[in-house]
Formats: sequence, structure tokens, C-alpha cells
Amino acid sequence: MTENELKHRTKQFALRVISLVDALPNTTAARAIGGQLVRSGTSVGANYRAACRGRSRAEFVSKLGTVEEEADESAYWMELIVEGDLLPENRVQPLCQEANELTAIFASSIKSARRKTSE
Repeated sequence: MTENELKHRTKQFALRVISLVDALPNTTAARAIGGQLVRSGTSVGANYRAACRGRSRAEFVSKLGTVEEEADESAYWMELIVEGDLLPENRVQPLCQEANELTAIFASSIKSARRKTSE
């Protein structure tokens, strides 16, 4: 996957997160979880763009670490949405799967970048 394709994918992820949060009920718990999910879900793409502008491989790897953490955190908030019965699992599962896939992609990218640094 190219840099531009991944930028597009992470932006689409953010937009899907926003739509999911808009579908949450208007309860105290849903507002709290939704706010956390919007922050983590939208920061995946923003931090990936920042990583792509990194001035060194070490800075790139460091920023990718943040991207990985935010993608994983997004999956966590979506798990709470399902387990807290805030939305049905079939509404959340595809986006949660995307969060897990993005987490795996960035974890793999970090490993590759670290290998290249040590060569």
C-alpha cells in the first residue's frame, strides 16, 4: 500500500468513526466514549500525515508508534460501545475490524522501519 493510499484509508477511517459516533445514543456514557473515539479515530490519519513528514527515520518510527496506539485505542472504544450495548455489534464490527487492520499495518511498518534503521 502506498503512502497516499494509506493517507486516504486513514481519512476514510476518521470519517467512518465520526458517522459511528453520531449514531450513538444521547447518554452520558455514550457521549464520553464517543468523545474519546472521535479523538483517537481522527488522530490516526492526522498523526500518519505527520509521520510522513518526519525529518528522520527515528522521528518517522516514533510518530508511527503514536498512530499504532491511536488505532488500537479506537478499537478499544468500539469494543466498549458493543459490550456496553450502546450500538449493535453488526453496526460497529466492520469499523472495529478496520481499526485492528490499521493497528497491524502500522505495527508491521514500525518493525520494517526499525530494521532499515539498523542496516
